[in-house]
Amino acid sequence: MNMNMITASKTDLVTLYWDRLDGDGWSLYAAATAQGLGYVGSHDGSFDELEAWAAQRYPNHQWVQDEVTMLPYITEIAEYLQGTREAFTIPMDDRGTPFQREVWQALCSIPYGQTTTYSEIAHQIGRPAAVRAVGAAIGANPVLIMVPCHRVIGKSGALTGYRGGLEMKERLLALEARQSIPARGPRHAN
Repeated sequence: MNMNMITASKTDLVTLYWDRLDGDGWSLYAAATAQGLGYVGSHDGSFDELEAWAAQRYPNHQWVQDEVTMLPYITEIAEYLQGTREAFTIPMDDRGTPFQREVWQALCSIPYGQTTTYSEIAHQIGRPAAVRAVGAAIGANPVLIMVPCHRVIGKSGALTGYRGGLEMKERLLALEARQSIPARGPRHAN
């Protein structure tokens, strides 16, 4: 594990609240701490995927399935997946290295319905030579959808890797393309 990663203390017990969103053709796990949403899983992902994330970032954790605590998070994710929400207002607990967090913040600036490239993100954060590191940070994003790494495509315009799988990435981009205002259109950087 990267020693610069922001993780919970090995001695502090952290309660992780979780629930599963099932509906409208989507099925995914989400988890939060008392500070905010920390994880959104891939479509049809397993609880093991969620547990692996928790073990890395919260070495001493306990699970609580709590529909009430998770309701604001599940509601906003469901609204996004239904095409009625373009931006999130829920808090996020984004644990990662400072570099990862910088990349994730840049991802959050990509407008709904638009795309960008890995190299454009590297330029945006002032590290144009760090394209591969940017790709790795994007791949480590634990909060799919809310941190919109699905909006990052290859320089050629091709769909590239996505933790949730390319089918999920295609579905999310298609959803945004249907809902976005046509005048904005997709943005592609060279």
